[in-house]
Amino acid sequence: MDFKRGDFVVFPLHGAGVISEVKENEVDGETKKYYVIDLPYGNLHLMVPASPSSGTGLRPVISSDEVENVLNYIRTSEILPQDPNWNKRQRDQLELMKTGDIYKIVDVYKYLALREKSKTLSSGEKKMFVSAKKILFSEIQLASGMEKEEVETVVGRCLA
Repeated sequence: MDFKRGDFVVFPLHGAGVISEVKENEVDGETKKYYVIDLPYGNLHLMVPASPSSGTGLRPVISSDEVENVLNYIRTSEILPQDPNWNKRQRDQLELMKTGDIYKIVDVYKYLALREKSKTLSSGEKKMFVSAKKILFSEIQLASGMEKEEVETVVGRCLA
């Protein structure tokens, strides 16, 4: 897919942002096109290859209409069974996160949010929880036009 300046996109494991620039850089004697993406959560700037063959997983942000489906999924989805071995569980969750699929991100976020209420999260789980939250909330924020605090409130109500 070809994106342009101003498009809202999701970059797996980093979250949603806006393409602030499309530029060409020379790498290994070859000129290649890159997207510069500004991510609102964490004030991060990424430069991602524009070539479809780069396999970056870059995709458009969900539509504003899809936001309600995601919020409903947070409210109604069942917690997926998790491996009792924390190491295997963390690897499985990372694989879900790498897909960039917002519903799989919700599965990871919801599991860790509910687990945090009943148990102390390990340091690895805390990092995964923060990452899932950042990715999920940034996409909802850009797709809906809500402010960061409003997204946190709305998602929090869905979990209650």
